[in-house]
Amino acid sequence: MASKGKDNRIVIALACTECKERNYHTMKNRKNDPERLTLRKYCRRCHGHREHRETK
Repeated sequence: MASKGKDNRIVIALACTECKERNYHTMKNRKNDPERLTLRKYCRRCHGHREHRETK
């Protein structure tokens, strides 16, 4: 049974927009952020800070 109050938080994967590698996993609140999350994070494959977008 799911714990009370954790229903809106889901685990998502962030993928680099250039090389498409999934580098990060994080949680987001789907009620506060209904659209896809986009963050600038370090990509180990591209060796630089790139934009990472939420994948399905």
